[in-house]
Amino acid sequence: MAEARSPFGTDSRSALERAMAAPRIAIESTSPVIEQGRFAAKAIVGQPVVVSSKIFADGHDQLAAALFWRAEGEQGWHRTRLKHLGNDLWQAQFVPTKIGPHQFAIEAWWDIFETYRYELTKKHAAGVPIALELEEGRLQFVQAIERSQGETRAVLVELLERYNAAPHELEKVALLLSGETMAAMAAADPHRHRVRSPEYPLDVDRPLAQFASWYELFPRSETDDPARHGTFDDVIARLPKIRDMCFDVLYFPPIHPIGRKHRKGRNNSLHAGPDDPGSPYAIGSEEGGHDAIHPQLGSREDFRRLVAAAADHGLEIALDFAIQCSPDHPWLKQHPGWFAWRPDGSIRYAENPPKKYQDIVNVDFYAKDAMPDLWLALRDVVVHWVEEGVKLFRVDNPHTKPLPFWEWLIADVRAKYPEVIFLAEAFTRPAMMARLGKLGFAQSYTYFTWRNSKTELSEYLTELNRPPLSECYRPNFFVNTPDINPYFLQTSGRPGFLIRAALATMGSGLWGMYSGFELCESAPVPGKEEYLDSEKYEIRPRDYQAPGNIVAEIAQLNRIRRENAALQTHLGLKLYNAWNDHILYFGKHTADLSNFVLVVVNLDPHHAQEAHFEIPLWEFGLPDDAAMHGEDLMTGHRWTWYGKTQWMRLEPTMPFGIWRIHPAR
Repeated sequence: MAEARSPFGTDSRSALERAMAAPRIAIESTSPVIEQGRFAAKAIVGQPVVVSSKIFADGHDQLAAALFWRAEGEQGWHRTRLKHLGNDLWQAQFVPTKIGPHQFAIEAWWDIFETYRYELTKKHAAGVPIALELEEGRLQFVQAIERSQGETRAVLVELLERYNAAPHELEKVALLLSGETMAAMAAADPHRHRVRSPEYPLDVDRPLAQFASWYELFPRSETDDPARHGTFDDVIARLPKIRDMCFDVLYFPPIHPIGRKHRKGRNNSLHAGPDDPGSPYAIGSEEGGHDAIHPQLGSREDFRRLVAAAADHGLEIALDFAIQCSPDHPWLKQHPGWFAWRPDGSIRYAENPPKKYQDIVNVDFYAKDAMPDLWLALRDVVVHWVEEGVKLFRVDNPHTKPLPFWEWLIADVRAKYPEVIFLAEAFTRPAMMARLGKLGFAQSYTYFTWRNSKTELSEYLTELNRPPLSECYRPNFFVNTPDINPYFLQTSGRPGFLIRAALATMGSGLWGMYSGFELCESAPVPGKEEYLDSEKYEIRPRDYQAPGNIVAEIAQLNRIRRENAALQTHLGLKLYNAWNDHILYFGKHTADLSNFVLVVVNLDPHHAQEAHFEIPLWEFGLPDDAAMHGEDLMTGHRWTWYGKTQWMRLEPTMPFGIWRIHPAR
């Protein structure tokens, strides 16, 4: 007789064995996790990292779970218990104390004693006879003693003795349900059906990655005469004024030698005069390349003095890392294999249609001779400037360079220098911008520059506060750049500059401005989002105290940010009701509500706007008729609101309000 075959095939036995060994407990939807742990979520040293998971199993047994974490290189794990918040959601938090890569994982198991306590509590409360349950409790002590040792065993032995000596049922129940017993039994728990999640990566940055105010200037324009090239010493002389505006970061476009071949003239002209300085993005000449300094700016020692002087004023220097070369860059002669040459021996210049950059050529990352030498050379450029004291890099157009290159370079640099921060200057597709954040860029430029209406801003601010962007992307709200003169600012006058400054400083923990913004500079190339007489192609002295400037307002906005912890991140922003489509109204607060800031902005630079609006009394658990104290952080004026619904009017001369609130006592 032929042997009977299983309908499940010859592998049914091994499938059965796998099923019997499979976890009974599910750990799902863990956060913060990006693409199942392919990329690291972002965190800040010294700030809580909240970890949550859906954890559940079959049946009604009680579960327990623990969070494990460690910095890369640590041998042991730190551990804390997760708390069950209901509906299978568990949560815990930890505070990283080091910058650099971390890992975390979650373990869950059946909690034998907690299951027993849960059932005993219900039966005792219901008046059900519990003699058998009390014997089970005694056996719980006995079994826990058998599998424990040391101090835990001693505590359990003492508890069992007290249990046996207890003369009444109520005393026995009280001992079984006590916190002391719960702690001892937890220490001796056998962790039945224990399951562990994968180890998820976390990238921990220093606070400047989340909260900073960037100020951009061209060092060569720090002069009072367009015929005299500014120097690092001129920048040093300006540092007190930048400090007084309460900026944290002073950022320079490329400071390297500028090529002469195809040098651009004023207003991007193809024909440069003998005195035209050229675009600093045309990097490289006979004086050197990416690791050299333009000789008219000063010496290496001058630069070091600048870095030190900036630090004395509470400023960090950020440099532009632009991976592009002028046709005069030394690499073209030293390493011609790093470039793609055309059949006639020429090299294609850079383009970003409709823009053309005849003074720039690009490297070929995947040319045969470029791998790995070009990649290593570019890494060494970054390390060179790090060792000169620069820990912040604004990266020019990273989305036009290979993603594997950035993932490798950032990880390689930060493995030795974890304090280094990279800002992505990427105005491109949303998926690409998010991917750069996942790969290691600590900050990114954003679409904020082109979000002007209440609907646009509301949708964008909400998007930035939700996963996955909230876990992998830190937005830096630059209000303008040397390349971008937004249409809104071209026609809105001084009120428009105040509006955009308020939105940027209050909407994100990171914001930046290019010099001239404080003077409300807006003259455009007709029909384009470009500056007329662009500083990219000429030396441009400025009178920073010119009439109509907003220097004082910018300084106060930055001061408010420093003094209010709720404003030091883009996260936690909530939109509130203001019944006017021209008024954006939102709030931010710390977890304990001790710092609660409301922001209202009139988005119309030409007309006053009025609205009824709601004070978020519900955030404090207060009734609709409660009183709330308010303080205008721009003027210092104080008052008390009574009731939830109030009224406001915002004039173009001061088109925003920033109010710190707290309940009336």
